[in-house]
Amino acid sequence: MSESNHRNQRSIFDAHIVRRASVDALRKLKPTAMMRNPVMFVVEAGSALTTVLFVRDALVHRGNFSFDLQITLWLWFTVLFANFAEAMAEGRGKAQADALRRAKAETTAYRVTRSGLEEVASSALRLGDLVRVEASQMIPGDGEVVEGVASVDESAITGESAPVIREAGGDRSAVTGGTRVLSDFLTVRITSNPGETFLDRMIALVEGAKRQKTPNEIALNILLSGLTIIFLLAVVTLEPFASYAGAPQTVFVLISLLVCLIPTTIGGLLSAIGIAGMDRLVQHNVLATSGRAVEAAGDVNTLLLDKTGTITIGNRQASEFVPAPGITNEQLADAAQLSSLPDETPEGRSVVVLAKTRYGLRGRELAQLHAEFVPFSASTRMSGIDVEGRSIRKGAVDAMSRYLEQCGSSMPVQVRASVEEIARSGGTPLVVVENGRALGVIHLKDVVKGGMRERFTQLRAMGIRTIMITGDNPLTAAAIAREAGVDDFLAEAKPKDKMDLIRREQAEGKLVAMTGDGTNDAPALAQADVGVAMNSGTQAAKEAGNMVDLDSDPTKLIEIVGIGKQLLMTRGALTTFSIANDVAKYFAIIPAMFAGAFPVLNTLNIMRLHSPESAILSAVIFNALIIIGLIPLALRGVGYRALSAAALLQRNLLIYGLGGLIVPFLGIKLVDIVITAIHLA
Repeated sequence: MSESNHRNQRSIFDAHIVRRASVDALRKLKPTAMMRNPVMFVVEAGSALTTVLFVRDALVHRGNFSFDLQITLWLWFTVLFANFAEAMAEGRGKAQADALRRAKAETTAYRVTRSGLEEVASSALRLGDLVRVEASQMIPGDGEVVEGVASVDESAITGESAPVIREAGGDRSAVTGGTRVLSDFLTVRITSNPGETFLDRMIALVEGAKRQKTPNEIALNILLSGLTIIFLLAVVTLEPFASYAGAPQTVFVLISLLVCLIPTTIGGLLSAIGIAGMDRLVQHNVLATSGRAVEAAGDVNTLLLDKTGTITIGNRQASEFVPAPGITNEQLADAAQLSSLPDETPEGRSVVVLAKTRYGLRGRELAQLHAEFVPFSASTRMSGIDVEGRSIRKGAVDAMSRYLEQCGSSMPVQVRASVEEIARSGGTPLVVVENGRALGVIHLKDVVKGGMRERFTQLRAMGIRTIMITGDNPLTAAAIAREAGVDDFLAEAKPKDKMDLIRREQAEGKLVAMTGDGTNDAPALAQADVGVAMNSGTQAAKEAGNMVDLDSDPTKLIEIVGIGKQLLMTRGALTTFSIANDVAKYFAIIPAMFAGAFPVLNTLNIMRLHSPESAILSAVIFNALIIIGLIPLALRGVGYRALSAAALLQRNLLIYGLGGLIVPFLGIKLVDIVITAIHLA
């Protein structure tokens, strides 16, 4: 099992993380740190005030010692539980950062100079330096391969054990410091200074040290701060009214009322929700450079996906043999397999496999056949084999037509008809010729990945429009689009075409997500609201995007959208729950405060709580415990389903709105029964 999968399966309450979070929760009590969360800062200020008053009253033997002590302690527990939730979310990121930091050890580098190789420490490398990395050596820093091709072990970064190929001059040229060369050698141009590497940025981001609040978080903080101010003013003005009514209230009761009525539940969990959202991306081996990108993913309207490698497997595969008149399927399959035996391309391998699985033709050893291989060339656009008096060629239609003419023959009408039919279906026809006679056509087609149609149906249910991007001609693109089930496609796409498409969508007020790995994708990745660059791609692509997929799996964009929506849903669900559960606390505390002066208010005591003291204490205890109870939900996120926005809103209101009304009534009543039974009130 990969390290990535191990991280995904880590328990929410991992013992090491809990221990670290417990200590961090105490450290976060520092007022300067608490001021970043206005709701919990008010709770801490109230806790400090009740502590001072309790000590004063205890020294002069005044007040209700047991009640005041319990209120004070539970107010502090409320603050600590909120800090614990945030520390738990941060702790999961720190645990991942520790593993990454182990990959960031000081290594020896061999810098290329005019006089040869110079041995230096990796920390001495600077932007633009050239280094040579041999087999079994660590790559000392982020860079671009300028010479060589080698297999590289990137498990320290991605958690995946399978090595990957890195080579100069393509979209697989980027390498990351801390990874290891397994074979051959690479010459790498360093693209970052010490302390600015991809691994450094990744460690800082997963630790949450540089995480900034997103616009939605800022807006929600303003709302929560506004509600806190309103309830603060209401509670302050309540004391003169209570005294006038003959039911004066202590500061302990008033602060209890304030803490229970302000949105402490969502206030205590808000930061944890945001951190956990980015953590869930990291668990999927996706690094987001900002929380804004995660939220934008949740609001995406249009999804742009490359055809090759994303929607299709990536290489065309042989799907059928279409024989010419007078030729059997077995004859065509035998000739096609023979001509493809020395062909190591994925397409050539697929011809061999198709002949074997469909017609039982097993591959033959070329050495035993004493065959002569005719390699593919750009000039002839065909390849083949000469064996045992048989001259077999396969290639593009026009190339094979010219070859037949040279042999004094021509392309049969029926074969041309088969070629046109395959082309109309979006496939690629390869004509097979033996000894100057056309035997038939091999149908190569893009193979759509399993389950893609269902996934696009889910996205459509979420209100997301999918557009396939391909360099294929419109005919082929249309056929693949129909088979895959995407909503639209852009054929013969050039970098400017992608940019223009994104801008058109954005001009209509839509948020656009796309994925890419090449330098030619960089402008579109920068323009998109969510640009996911492949870690195996070029440095330009990684710098242009606002997310990097460490696994270089283009289909993961669909998961990223789901995680973004899950983050927004979790925040909305817990906000709904937090505001709704204030109603129960209102019914618990208000009758307890004023029923003595206004007996008619006893009708509001629908929970039939034991006494005014037990009612207030039960509400405060429940208010603290519910934060702990909701930590797993905040960290895991609300279960996501591919539904429309209206359906999701209705579902959340039913579960978390109605639940936010019912659960506190049951919880407060249960706490009241317990504290009454053990004589705490």
